[in-house]
Amino acid sequence: MSIILPAALAGPHRIYRDFALWLRRQMPKGLYARALLIVILPMVLLQSAVVFFFMERHWQLVTFRLSAALTQDIAALIDIYQSYPQDKNYETLQRIAAERLRVDLDILPPGPLPPTLPKPFFSIVDRALSNEIRRQIGRPFWLDTVGRSDLIEIRIQLDNAVMRIIAHRSQAYASNSHIFVMWMLGTSFVLILVAIAFLRNQIKPILRLARAAEAFGKGRQVNFRPQGAREVRQAGHAFVEMKRRVERAIEQRTTMLNGVSHDLRTVLTRFRLSLAVIGDTPETRAMQKDLEEMQRMIEAYLAFARGDSGESSVPSDIASLLRQVKEELDEQGHDTHVTFSGEPIVSVRPDAFKRCVANLVANAQRHARNVVVEGLNDQRFLTVNVDDDGPGIPVEQREDVFKPFFRLDEARNQDEAGTGLGLAIARDIARSHGGDIQLATSPLGGLRATLRIPL
Repeated sequence: MSIILPAALAGPHRIYRDFALWLRRQMPKGLYARALLIVILPMVLLQSAVVFFFMERHWQLVTFRLSAALTQDIAALIDIYQSYPQDKNYETLQRIAAERLRVDLDILPPGPLPPTLPKPFFSIVDRALSNEIRRQIGRPFWLDTVGRSDLIEIRIQLDNAVMRIIAHRSQAYASNSHIFVMWMLGTSFVLILVAIAFLRNQIKPILRLARAAEAFGKGRQVNFRPQGAREVRQAGHAFVEMKRRVERAIEQRTTMLNGVSHDLRTVLTRFRLSLAVIGDTPETRAMQKDLEEMQRMIEAYLAFARGDSGESSVPSDIASLLRQVKEELDEQGHDTHVTFSGEPIVSVRPDAFKRCVANLVANAQRHARNVVVEGLNDQRFLTVNVDDDGPGIPVEQREDVFKPFFRLDEARNQDEAGTGLGLAIARDIARSHGGDIQLATSPLGGLRATLRIPL
């Protein structure tokens, strides 16, 4: 049931939905990156809040208090200057300012104050000192907080003179706050490194499990031992048990099929012996042809049911396998053009892979005059395209031809034994490698069969 929002809420809802979709696309896709984000993002947000709400307020409070204390010292110097006029050269006043208050004091002749300087971008010191001078002294003043980075110059307009005070910036400014920030950032960096190392160790068992499952799906030998956290080990043990059950089922099926094959071949051998005893007659030749047809059909059925499961994946030269397929089919009077590009060494079950390609090529040769086989290894997939200039297969029936025993009216997918298993066996072998076979229209005008196996 769809919910219809009022027009006033439709706009904000759409904006929120678009933002959520954009944010989802920007988020990392891997488990390791997402786990790091879960650990690091709260830490960054927490520290940002601490710096903004605590350090910024603490910094301002300390700066205002230091500025108030410096202004009190300046006010005290003004009071001393006005209360003891007998100090003609101001030596005593300058000595008190230097020794007790740690500021440099000069009494300048009366005159106008310098023009007001522009406010600095970061004006917390300027603002704090200005407010305190107005509040405590109440006289015209001039302030320079940026001319010299370590010093502050203040001029106060008196009745018959100008008092100039030069103080260190640290006397009016909380200059050691960065130490706390550096400690906080340093400890956070160390914690992030520890979290990265810990998460890496936790993610490794999951990646090993994924690689083992992928390798097993491609029919390769897998040596996997569960490791990691309890939940990961449970998943690993479940995978190992599933792998054992699958291998046991395949072994039982292979043993059963081998027994069936042996029994059927025994019966066929008896028939051949009986025909040999009868002698060579037109009737026995017809029966001999039926026996050979039965032999081919039985071999096709058993191969399809067995799925070449007893073979292991090994590094194989794909270009050489394609050339072998071409040579074997050329001996039967067909001509096929074969090319291959990329790294030829790929881990496959060589006999099964060869049979898969041979079935595709034989199916193309049976209904076309020109057949082109192109192999490509792009480091991600092994792709083999089999193109022909035959009549092709209707789009709506391209999936049906992979069904066992399915026949087109034009008999496009029939093999020599008439079983309709050629493409079914080819796709079964492709999927046992973790890949698949898709049919499409060929650039030659006929059918393109694309075998793609992930590497």
